[in-house]
Amino acid sequence: MGTTLVHVISALLLVASVNIQGIEGTIGVNYGTVADNLPPPAEVAHFLLENTIINRTLHTALVAESLDHRIKVSTPHSLGILSSSSPPSSGKFRQGYDTHVLKPLLSFLRATDSPFLVNPYPFFGCSADTLDYALFRPNSGAFDDDTKFTYTNMLDGQLDAVFSALKLLDFSDLEIVIAETGWPSKGDAGQVGVDADTAAEYNRKLMQHVTSGVGTPLMPNRTFETYIFALFNEDLKPGPTCERNFGLFQPDMTPVYDIGILRPTAKANFPSYPTPQAAPVNPSPIPASGAKRWCLPETGAKEDALQKNLDYICGLGMDCKPIQEGGACYLPNTVRGHAAYAMNAYYQATGRNDYACDFGGTGAITKSDPSYGNCKY
Repeated sequence: MGTTLVHVISALLLVASVNIQGIEGTIGVNYGTVADNLPPPAEVAHFLLENTIINRTLHTALVAESLDHRIKVSTPHSLGILSSSSPPSSGKFRQGYDTHVLKPLLSFLRATDSPFLVNPYPFFGCSADTLDYALFRPNSGAFDDDTKFTYTNMLDGQLDAVFSALKLLDFSDLEIVIAETGWPSKGDAGQVGVDADTAAEYNRKLMQHVTSGVGTPLMPNRTFETYIFALFNEDLKPGPTCERNFGLFQPDMTPVYDIGILRPTAKANFPSYPTPQAAPVNPSPIPASGAKRWCLPETGAKEDALQKNLDYICGLGMDCKPIQEGGACYLPNTVRGHAAYAMNAYYQATGRNDYACDFGGTGAITKSDPSYGNCKY
């Protein structure tokens, strides 16, 4: 099975090379990825221990075909693997997940000279107050008391938080690759910065920044291999509108916006009006001013389902610091309590539509403010 897989990859490399000759550059297979936006740590640990698919299957097959130096095997991670990310110098992996899951994986990456892949999304971590910080615009910055560095953009902070976490486990030598990042060109009412101009601005400045050689405060004088999400909008994808609109192109291959990669003939294909987007079934209207609503776990929701919600939301890069130890909403220190804060934060950030509080039937909307003490929802 492994050998067959490698033959397929070899064929792809060959065909891509032949097809692209005479046009510009070359196209090949850079990384074989195993999983994406990993499920909760307990499930990942069980999966890796029981299957060890990375080491025994894909990489072994590549070695057998002498392709392991050309094709690297790794797995992308959301920022949900971090238990702390602010300030960046405090970055660390989740307890238990760090030594039992990540450390063996990091050892494998070091042994095979493969990179550590992360999916940082400043969009999901920003608010109206931090929009300029997320978009590489002039701003007052964020000061890290421990390192005395001032961060001028959110992406650098997210990358340095990952670097700090790697350093704690003595793996600061691993290359960090941005496997996914992007910005939506459309969203729901109430969301900030969700339009084509802002999406183009983020991706253009992203390209300039990661290729500039400036690096980050903790990783200076370097560039970052980066992959923009996504090539196409996903018009049939369920959930908030923004989730369907990260693409540079529409599904019919017309461009949504240009970040400097289109040929003149392609630029002429820009639609003169927005391409219609598939809408969710029976979306609820945004409540009128004064009729605020909140999203909380359904009474009968099971803890493992709420943990998945928590992992997903924090993994998007949304601000989960209030439910980390020492945060205003850390207590009660329960999965339900933390999930309540995270689910509501996601619901509020994505436009307060009913479907944004569904979470597979585990969420429920309430008109009663769940805030308590210094914990504000």
